[in-house]
Amino acid sequence: MNTSKELKVLGLILARGGSKRLPGKNIRALHGKPMIAWTVELALACQAFSKVILSTDSQSIANAVAPYGVEVPFLRPEHLAADVSSSEDAVLHALDFLRDEQGLEFDVVMLLEPTSPLRAKGDMAGVLRQLQTHWDDADAVVGAGRVQLEQPAVMKSRSDRGFLAPLFGAAESLQCAAWFPYGGMYAVKVETLRLERSFYPPRLLGYEVQRWQNYEVDDSFDFLCIEAILAHFQGELPSVQA
Repeated sequence: MNTSKELKVLGLILARGGSKRLPGKNIRALHGKPMIAWTVELALACQAFSKVILSTDSQSIANAVAPYGVEVPFLRPEHLAADVSSSEDAVLHALDFLRDEQGLEFDVVMLLEPTSPLRAKGDMAGVLRQLQTHWDDADAVVGAGRVQLEQPAVMKSRSDRGFLAPLFGAAESLQCAAWFPYGGMYAVKVETLRLERSFYPPRLLGYEVQRWQNYEVDDSFDFLCIEAILAHFQGELPSVQA
């Protein structure tokens, strides 16, 4: 466990303006405020972060978050906000900007995607605690939820004629639970990110999230599901379960 120093952690929210399946989704009203605001408010409330910033290519997104107080130190270059651009390159751009323009270096960066707004209070700090606890044998932590329905043992392939068959061979050999990284939180050592250029390095831990958190907005159906969950909680996300 790394106890020699307090970790310097950057909370980084990535939000690009382009979205084909659900245009303007990052600033679309979600239970009374822009969807991105759910991530901004929780990040700013997390005392484990040394700094929180938003990286976006869109002035409209920057304007939408202005009332919530998050820093937007630059507008991301267009080549880092295209459909084929990687999150890793956008994160490294932000780290380089803060190093070169503000003289800031970080031990860990946590990527926060506004399209996954269903984080419990305390999740961000919990992810960072898990990484610090396993500092010597892990390089990253990702929020992951147990797949509830589509377990590997029951998945099927479908032929052109409509016939179903086991997708992964003998069902009895695939009885283990399936886990999926649902996109809410990715914490990685900066040194590892620069080396591996990935949020999924070999020494990767999974931070367990709950069933109600297993949603990411890719289309209008996802958005409606998340809106219904927020309505269920009356707009007050619960705290991490003890």
